Amino acid sequence: MIVMSVVTALVLLALVTQAGVLVLQRAFPPQGRMIEVDGAVLHAVDIGPRDSGLPIVMLHGASSNLEVMRRPLGDLLAQNHRVILIDRPGHGWSTRARRQDSTPEVQARMIDEALGKLGIDRAVFVVHSWSGALGARLALDHPARVAGLVMLAPVTHPWRGGVGRYNEIIATPVIGPLLAYTVTLPLGYFVAEAGARSVFLPQTMPDGFVHDSATPLLLRPREFIANAYDLVTLKEAVAAQVARYGEISAPVTIIAGETDKTVKTNIHARPFAATVQNAKLIVLPDLGHMVQNAVPDLVKTEIEAMIGKIASVNAVSG
Repeated sequence: MIVMSVVTALVLLALVTQAGVLVLQRAFPPQGRMIEVDGAVLHAVDIGPRDSGLPIVMLHGASSNLEVMRRPLGDLLAQNHRVILIDRPGHGWSTRARRQDSTPEVQARMIDEALGKLGIDRAVFVVHSWSGALGARLALDHPARVAGLVMLAPVTHPWRGGVGRYNEIIATPVIGPLLAYTVTLPLGYFVAEAGARSVFLPQTMPDGFVHDSATPLLLRPREFIANAYDLVTLKEAVAAQVARYGEISAPVTIIAGETDKTVKTNIHARPFAATVQNAKLIVLPDLGHMVQNAVPDLVKTEIEAMIGKIASVNAVSG
C-alpha cells in the first residue's frame, strides 16, 4: 500500500512537472536565433548597432540564462555597441547533446564555433560567476577570438568544500533525474525567490527580478540537471587550467566585491589578477555577487575604456 502511494505521488508530480514546463516555456519564449554547433544548439540574442566597432559578448553564470546579463547591463551597452548574449549550452533555450559537456573547455569550443557562424571574428567578452572559468578558457584556447575579457565576480580557482548537496544528488544517475522530473519544479517554484534574494546580498534584489530574468526556466528538468553537472564538475575543471593562466595575453578587467559570499574574491579574483600579465582588479568593499545589477554604470565604463584602449593599440600597430 505504501509503495503504491509513493508511485502514485511520483506519477502525479511528474505530470505536474510536465505541465509546468509547458507553462514556463510559453511564459518565457526564446528571444533570439538558434545556432547549430557540434554537440549543441545555442540560443543567441543580438542587439545594438551592427556598425559600432568591437562587439561585446556576454556570458551568464550558473543557475541562470542570458536574461541575467541583459537587464540592465546588456541593454545599457546596446545603446552604443553591438551586444551578443548567449545562453550557455544546456541553459535557457540552448541545448546540449550530452550532459557531460559541462566543462568550460567544451563550452568554450561551442561558443567559439557559434560566434564564427555569427561572423564575430573578435570581441570583448563579459563573463559572470561560473563563466569566469569559461572566459579564461576562451582566452586560453581561442585567443584570436578574445580581444579583451571583463570578469564580474568570476570563478577561476579551486575552493574548499562542494557546491551544495542537492547539486551532487541531481547529478547522480537514476536518482537525480527521478527527482528532477518530479519534485524539483513544484518545490523550486516556491523557493526561487528566496534563493535569488540570497545571491544579491548585501544588495537588495530588484523588484520583479525572478520574472524579468526568466529564472524559472531553470526549474525545467533538463536544465536543472545540466546546471548540476556544470557545478559538480567545475572545481576539477578550474584546477586543470589554473597553471595556464599566465598564458593569457588579452587585457583583463576584474570587478569583484569584498562581501561576495557566493564566489569569494580572495580565492578567485585576487589570485587570478596576480597571475595574468595584463590584468586590472577592482574590488569594491560593499559589493556582493550580482555585479552587473549593482554597479552597471561602472561595468559599462570599464568595458568602454577597454574597447578604447584596444582600438588605440590597433591604430598604432596598423
